[in-house]
Amino acid sequence: MNEFHWTKLFNPEFYITMEINGIPIGIYMVLFIVFAETGLFAGFFLPGDSLLFLSGIYTRELVETFFLIPSDLSNVTILSLLIATAATLGNVFGYWFGSRSGQFLYNKEDSFFFKKKYLIESQIFFEKHGGKAIIFARFLPIIRTFVPIIAGIVHMKKSKFMLYNILSSLLWSFTLVFAGHYLYNIFLEQFDIDLKKHIETIILTLIAITTFPLVWNYFKQKKLLKNKE
Repeated sequence: MNEFHWTKLFNPEFYITMEINGIPIGIYMVLFIVFAETGLFAGFFLPGDSLLFLSGIYTRELVETFFLIPSDLSNVTILSLLIATAATLGNVFGYWFGSRSGQFLYNKEDSFFFKKKYLIESQIFFEKHGGKAIIFARFLPIIRTFVPIIAGIVHMKKSKFMLYNILSSLLWSFTLVFAGHYLYNIFLEQFDIDLKKHIETIILTLIAITTFPLVWNYFKQKKLLKNKE
């Protein structure tokens, strides 16, 4: 048994391959993390996009916890639907939380699990893009955690919120899970490269891709403020 180290908590493969007494619980961990990251404001530090991509790579191991269908397409579709459901429910919880008690977050002191600046950045993002922010936010770490809460705070129409919520959940889960699953097969069959042996590189690449828009926007805003001065 490998010795546990706290850094594993930031490695999505750790959750996907997790076992308790020899019983795999990866699928449950994946669904919980997706729910937590999109529904609990403390979930912004959890591995979202890389978790979905790697889940696609580990489709067989995750789905066979329940059952395994001979059809490869059916298995990856089922996994994508399960993740989309968890993401949808997460946003619903975030919306409910925002509509009931979200205002207190603006007065909450910063902590390890909460940074007010992320809330403010998400509000600016939401005000700029409106309902479409819910779709865009799915692919942006941190922002996706706070946008449904802000939608609840401003009392966005529930039917409109659910439409964007469901669409974004399906788009996010199917895009990343299918990409992970079929790119893994392509690299293995066409180039004899097992992506499971390059997990760290994949994670770092995905982090760079998903955080680039945030970094770009940060320097853009900083430049605008400097020009105003």
